[in-house]
Amino acid sequence: MSSFTGANAVDHLRKFLAGASASLALALAPAVAAQDDDVMTAIAIPEQPGVIPLETGPLPGATQPESWHMQYGSHFARNVVEATLTPFLPDPEKATGAAVIVTPGGGFRTLSMENEGWDVARALNERGIAAFVLKYRLNQTPASLEEFAAPPAQPSGPPPALRDRTAGIQPMIADAEAAFALIRANADEWNVDPDRIGMVGFSAGAALTMATATASKTAKPAFLGDIYGPLTAMDVPADAPPLFVALAADDPLFPAVDFGLIKSWREAGVPVEFHYYEQGGHGFGMYQKETTSTGWFEAFASWLRMHEFLD
Repeated sequence: MSSFTGANAVDHLRKFLAGASASLALALAPAVAAQDDDVMTAIAIPEQPGVIPLETGPLPGATQPESWHMQYGSHFARNVVEATLTPFLPDPEKATGAAVIVTPGGGFRTLSMENEGWDVARALNERGIAAFVLKYRLNQTPASLEEFAAPPAQPSGPPPALRDRTAGIQPMIADAEAAFALIRANADEWNVDPDRIGMVGFSAGAALTMATATASKTAKPAFLGDIYGPLTAMDVPADAPPLFVALAADDPLFPAVDFGLIKSWREAGVPVEFHYYEQGGHGFGMYQKETTSTGWFEAFASWLRMHEFLD
């Protein structure tokens, strides 16, 4: 079991994101194609009650302002320039003291704020868990929704240099670190145990979750949820927390999976639970589908209970 710092951290980020960077750009495209409302429709930025700026600064070099759209009956944000955190606090009579930073996905180009954010947070509140939806900074996309909606060009030529692969995710890691710091600074007010704050991410948000847990020296999540994120093998830090993983076997973004992440956690002797659903596609999140993948959240809640985070 090796540590994850310095050059080793950079090397892991390269391996962890290299196979997923192009695919995650299409993260939500095939997710729920069976639904009728798959056309993107521009909307005004919605009200986000209780939202807190993380003050990590504007995305370097950003020129496009934040914009939102609807798709699949759900809210999406893109061109996020300033990161925010939205608290969802449970009924005090239900509160367990545990908390989760919820990290939506979208290929680092958009964020599935409702299906992989707000809806997850509300479900966690029902279990007595405080939830905090992280709207992290995103790579810039065209201002035109029509241009954004067009399938992105497939990468060609040699792989990008290591510094180019990792530079784009550094602001997102900084946003996650700021989220952990903000929650711990307000732990008493929000009735949160600062040692029981976990992180769950979806698709690109799962990649960010794993990168934060392994590369950050300050975040120190108490548990991790990797929901249809890359399963690339990695070096596991000595203080790695328990890990919950869910993936569908028919996920078009991961047609060939060697389950390296699961093997890495097991070989390191760290608790890991893995649910490999026959069907579900990509981006199922909290959508109610006619597949067993819809049960991932109940399994996650049961896993949290087993690890005494619901006590």
